Amino acid sequence: MAGERAAIRYAKAVLSLATDKNTAEVVNADMELINNTVAQSKDLKDMLYSPVISSAVKKSALLEIFKGINPATVNLIDTLITNKRTSLLAEVASKFITLYEEQKGSQIAIVTTAVPLTEALESKVLAKVKELTGKETAIKNIVDESILGGFILRVGDTQYDASISNQLNKLKREFTTN
Repeated sequence: MAGERAAIRYAKAVLSLATDKNTAEVVNADMELINNTVAQSKDLKDMLYSPVISSAVKKSALLEIFKGINPATVNLIDTLITNKRTSLLAEVASKFITLYEEQKGSQIAIVTTAVPLTEALESKVLAKVKELTGKETAIKNIVDESILGGFILRVGDTQYDASISNQLNKLKREFTTN
């Protein structure tokens, strides 16, 4: 929880700086790159979390991996390394993206399903979320086979769980309490 709060603070600071310098869109692209790269690379994630690897090695590796990023993003990496919080890099990037979308007046809806969404279903979800919130929305589909079927929709702080596993858990609780 403390890591999440720290990540939000770092993300807000970078967004404020980037907005002041009119580079928020470029920094957002950097954050999407960082978020996707860390999510796809177990080795990179391990390096960020490793207490054995020195800060200098982490910094040179990150600057080599993310060549050509905005100075505000480089400053974020420097700050995280100085404060020994490199493990927060992906979370800061994720929080930045969310804050940036909110600032633009749009949002990201996270839809967790057991199988990937089809284009037709994705467009229906987009239409329904826009109808409910009145905001432009982008969809991020997470595939999690453990929910068995149905979906979990998360928009901002609101979550709607219509998964089969949730319904089975409700039935289980109902039977055990009776």
